[in-house]
Amino acid sequence: MTIAATPAPSPATAGERPGVRMARSRRNAELSLLLLAMALVAAYGAMVEAKVLDTITPGFWVPAAALTAVFLGVHLVIRFLAPFADPALLPAVALLNGLGVGFLRRLDLAKAAPEERADLAIFAGTGGRQLAWTLMSVILAAGLLTLMRDHRSISRYAYTLGLAGIVLVMLPAVLPASISEINGAKLWVRIGSFSIQPGEFAKLALLVFFAYYLVRKREVLSLASHRFLGIDFPRGRDLGPVLVVWAISLLVLVFEKDLGTSLLYFGMFVATVYIATERVSWLLIGLILFFGGAYLAYVLGETVGGPFANFYLRAQIWLDPFAEPYDDGYQLVQGLLALGSGGLFGAGPGGGQPLLLPEVQNDFIFAGIGEEIGLFGLSALLVIYLLIVERGLRAALAVRDSFGKLLAGGLAFTLALQVFVIVGGISKLIPLTGQTTPFLSAGGSSLMANWLLVAVLLRVSDAGRRPVGGSGGTVTRPSGPPEQLHGAPTEVIKP
Repeated sequence: MTIAATPAPSPATAGERPGVRMARSRRNAELSLLLLAMALVAAYGAMVEAKVLDTITPGFWVPAAALTAVFLGVHLVIRFLAPFADPALLPAVALLNGLGVGFLRRLDLAKAAPEERADLAIFAGTGGRQLAWTLMSVILAAGLLTLMRDHRSISRYAYTLGLAGIVLVMLPAVLPASISEINGAKLWVRIGSFSIQPGEFAKLALLVFFAYYLVRKREVLSLASHRFLGIDFPRGRDLGPVLVVWAISLLVLVFEKDLGTSLLYFGMFVATVYIATERVSWLLIGLILFFGGAYLAYVLGETVGGPFANFYLRAQIWLDPFAEPYDDGYQLVQGLLALGSGGLFGAGPGGGQPLLLPEVQNDFIFAGIGEEIGLFGLSALLVIYLLIVERGLRAALAVRDSFGKLLAGGLAFTLALQVFVIVGGISKLIPLTGQTTPFLSAGGSSLMANWLLVAVLLRVSDAGRRPVGGSGGTVTRPSGPPEQLHGAPTEVIKP
């Protein structure tokens, strides 16, 4: 009886350990998904040109090629510095970012004179600036991955980041309205032609501090004083941190006149407290405080010229936007009409009239895109956002230390809350806010802050998915500070 010869292992795989093969497989999957996402961005650009220009120019692929080169660069950084990171995060974010650049370029084509559209430069207009901001944002995210080899290392600077976050939050409030106010909200710092939104970076700094603080106070916050309707409520003395953050969020609402930012800061803190303690009572307390504060702001806003006047106006527009469809309610009415005219399938890329929407490149980009890709297309975009959030929460579940769990969970929830706030405002579910749509809206501050958020999620995901023995068969020793006892898992040892 003859025995079939077994093929000898190839030199490339003969000495590979399972951890190396796992990492390579994930990075290859990431590369395939990334190329597919960029192919969709190129196809979107071709359809836009076919509709707007009645032809497809030979250079339709250039913006997508530039984006592909940028994202391949960060893919290589991940391949070497975070080989076990989630392979779906980068392609999903790259697809959203690429579609945002493509739609902004579509707006530039619509604004240009018909005879100049075919020759519009790649870095011209809002789309060109967004492409440049994408390059800088990706470089910043790659730099963070390079410097932060262990996510726990940033906990050393938790109090410094917390102080920096508070300063960044309150900075626009103390500056003159001439350099900080746009459309009634004081969220910006403008110096000449340069402008930055400090609050976008403040949320990341504050989340690091929240995660660090709650890891150390988790046991105290989990204590219950009494039970009501089957729910254990915390002790009154432990409500201090929540009340402080609630007061800060109200100050943001008063001085910066922005409901979205106030909701974002308070919501991400309450969500992080819930993740740390797993007590539903904290969510109930947070909802009561928020709705109570919003109602108080609405009542006080009836005073003409008062600090809550802007919030009162937004609430009135939300309650009945068609009362003044050509004045205060014009933006919301146009957004609703755009979503309605898009129907199920939309007018097709380049087939809508997004220039009729005020601030379509910023606050109302979701409505502008929705007119052209319809309900099904918008649902697909929301599914991509849901995928990013789900992967962030999965990273939080997989990582072994408590700080990483709270940090990744808080970052994922913050992204989800920001999408809810802007989409809810456009669809008239909640009052309009000044938030931007992550990765889609024009603007460097939002894009850079959200790419930094993704970089942190990639680092936490790499730590959570890395085999305990490492790729070389030895126990992996992170380079960060030693894990404290309260961050270690609990084991029951039987005698």
